[in-house]
Amino acid sequence: MFKVIRSLNSVPKRCYSIPAPKEKPQILYTGLFINNEWHKSESGKTFQTINPATEEVIADVQESSKADVDKAVEAARNAFKLNSPWRRMDASSRGKLIHKLANLMKRDRVYLASLETLDNGKPYAMSYNVDVPMAINNLHYFAGWADKNHGKVIPMDGDYFVYTRHEPIGVCGQIIPWNFPILMAAWKLGPALATGNTIVLKPAEQTPLTALYIAQLSREAGFPDGVINVLPGYGTAGQALVDHPHVDKIAFTGSTDVGKKIKSGAASSLKRTTLELGGKSPNIVLADCDLAHAVETSHFGLFFNMGQCCCAGSRTFVEDKIYDEFVERSAERAKRRTIGNPFDLANEQGPQIDKAAQDKILRLIETGKKEGARLVAGGTHPAMKGYYIEPTVFADVSDDMTIAREEIFGPVQQIIRFKKLDEVIERANDSEYGLAAAIFSKDIDKINYLIQGVRAGTVWVNTYNVLGSQAPFGGYKQSGHGRENSEYGLQNYTEIKSVITKVLGKNS
Repeated sequence: MFKVIRSLNSVPKRCYSIPAPKEKPQILYTGLFINNEWHKSESGKTFQTINPATEEVIADVQESSKADVDKAVEAARNAFKLNSPWRRMDASSRGKLIHKLANLMKRDRVYLASLETLDNGKPYAMSYNVDVPMAINNLHYFAGWADKNHGKVIPMDGDYFVYTRHEPIGVCGQIIPWNFPILMAAWKLGPALATGNTIVLKPAEQTPLTALYIAQLSREAGFPDGVINVLPGYGTAGQALVDHPHVDKIAFTGSTDVGKKIKSGAASSLKRTTLELGGKSPNIVLADCDLAHAVETSHFGLFFNMGQCCCAGSRTFVEDKIYDEFVERSAERAKRRTIGNPFDLANEQGPQIDKAAQDKILRLIETGKKEGARLVAGGTHPAMKGYYIEPTVFADVSDDMTIAREEIFGPVQQIIRFKKLDEVIERANDSEYGLAAAIFSKDIDKINYLIQGVRAGTVWVNTYNVLGSQAPFGGYKQSGHGRENSEYGLQNYTEIKSVITKVLGKNS
């Protein structure tokens, strides 16, 4: 993963040797995937999914309602019944099915990457080189865990034989966001399937197409009926999942505001929840850093995926001694950032996801100017069709400004001055969020001190946005709870059962 991201960050864009995209991929699946079959919505309603680069309609997609959620949950519940094919399947065979799904995605990598770029607007080079291979790797990783998630024998006092079972929770409602549709689907599917759960997945209404294609691949892979169900639709469908009495767990990635509503809704039945939410991550740059590397990597840490990244380094704290030079170099780098048609490999940046996101970002840019931040690059939308925003950099940002408090979720870098380590720790932690952080320095003592002081689920040192299946990802505070990826991610999808048996006698 590190090599992939570093290459995207530093290699001239025309140097990529990747297969040509399908700029107009055929739209094959727009229905509801329930019980291994394609359905129309019970209401007969559809909604449009839009190409954010052209503002044109891609397709009409079936819109899920509560009635469709009921059908999908019933299918998932039946698939989870005792002695069902899925429950009787050997754990190693579950792993083989997940491996097969990953291999089918690899077979169709160009199509999936093209469909992701069409529906989401992210550059094709990123879809092909980052999103799709990371999703494939994630599924392979969790496929390997399928027959290794086991309990323990415990030496309890007395004449007892005691062991634990790691059992699947049951029917899992999974609600994924629009910023990384393929990757977030894999992050949710992998651990849930490896541990033997059944799934009702709701993709974001802005980007349903790749999840629907993956649903068809799951049928081709041979998953039993009802194990994987995919319901495109709006928040009402997600709410119906949260409220459903036969959904045993909700996993959600998205905004903190929606996460709070999900947590509140799940509380009535004490559903298990995993929430990966928003961030306002501090990126701390010390004066002894490799300045060129820090500028370029901080640029990447913010502008990656058009700034539409929950762990974006959106509060860039720079030590006073190098502040002015860092600002100058960062502004110059932002002005060189190429923006336009996401299928053109020369472009680093595509459009924002939709008009609402574009309008919100532009409002916050205006707020930054009004509150006294100094605009040194960008600040508006370019004269082209699509939901584009210029790469934007603010200097002289203070901690109390709106742009330093709220999650912008767009290509807007805020650069903040600091002088002392203890000061920057306190200011970095002065946020409701705690998803990620970064430190740029050559001084190991200062690095270790900052690592201990910053409250965040991930801390990068002299790098940014390095993610992998093997490392857990999740947040402190209002950035959520639970962890995605790694062995820790399995814990979100298992119940622990103790089995205590009286025996005639026990010998050590």
